[in-house]
Amino acid sequence: MSSRPGILTIDPILPFMRERLEQSFELHPYTTPEDLQRFAPRIRGITTGGASGVPAEIMNALPNLEVISVNGVGTDRIDLQEAKRRNIRVATTQNTLTEDVADMAVVLMMTVMRDVVNNDRFVRAGSWPHSPLPLSRSLTKKRVGIAGFGHIGQAIAKRISAFGMEIAYFNSHAKPDVPYRFEPDLKSLAEWCDVLILAVSGGARSAHMIDNDILTALGKDGFLINIARGTVVDESALLNALKEKRIAGAGLDVFQNEPDINPAFFALTNTVLQAHQASATIETRTAMGNLVVNNLIAYFTDGTLLTPVV
Repeated sequence: MSSRPGILTIDPILPFMRERLEQSFELHPYTTPEDLQRFAPRIRGITTGGASGVPAEIMNALPNLEVISVNGVGTDRIDLQEAKRRNIRVATTQNTLTEDVADMAVVLMMTVMRDVVNNDRFVRAGSWPHSPLPLSRSLTKKRVGIAGFGHIGQAIAKRISAFGMEIAYFNSHAKPDVPYRFEPDLKSLAEWCDVLILAVSGGARSAHMIDNDILTALGKDGFLINIARGTVVDESALLNALKEKRIAGAGLDVFQNEPDINPAFFALTNTVLQAHQASATIETRTAMGNLVVNNLIAYFTDGTLLTPVV
């Protein structure tokens, strides 16, 4: 039996991560609860993604678990209270993906407002010589509301201010050192803005915060952009609002039940859909992967974490 710490890999890991981890650890990919029972006592650490987290049945099955290293910034699918109770340390890849996620928010906003995807299809279909195209929407002087004003929300604001857009934000508290207006009421922000960008954390507190009332407040000329979590949006309400043109459109990188998302999205022409790709660049995923590994190495070397949450 190996004397190296056992690490459970819940999500697939990139080859360079596997190569680095195998130098110090005994790796066990998660398959089924039954298979996990065979080596559960040897597991002292976990690697997982923010969207997968650590289901309760897995955490409960690991009596010697000491550390969880998350490849992402989301911890809404990890029971942090239980982790604290059991003295299980948790680290994320915070501060590695801010810029790329903010870029994706801007890309989605520009793509849906300027109707880039439908225009691309129009040209490829050979329709340009024969049919006119509807006009798209300008970004200049539009009002943008950002829900969630941590590192990512502020990075989004910095980018879109270059377009001459007016910015206000909703957050759990005002940020004293930013030049943008704080709006403590989400519905009021939705009524005010032309574009509502979601950059809040997932979890119970934000679940379905974008409901029918907020979408109605956003209105028929409003656009919704979500690079946060699928759970933040009531998808039934969103699908109805998009179908009935009660909002102008949506740019979505995240969904409930992803990757098996509601197929009703596929028929909508007023949406731009991405497969949870906001941080999916070579540069950022490499930095994230290395930080996942470095957190585990640091913990099993001297008990510290580079980017701790718990």
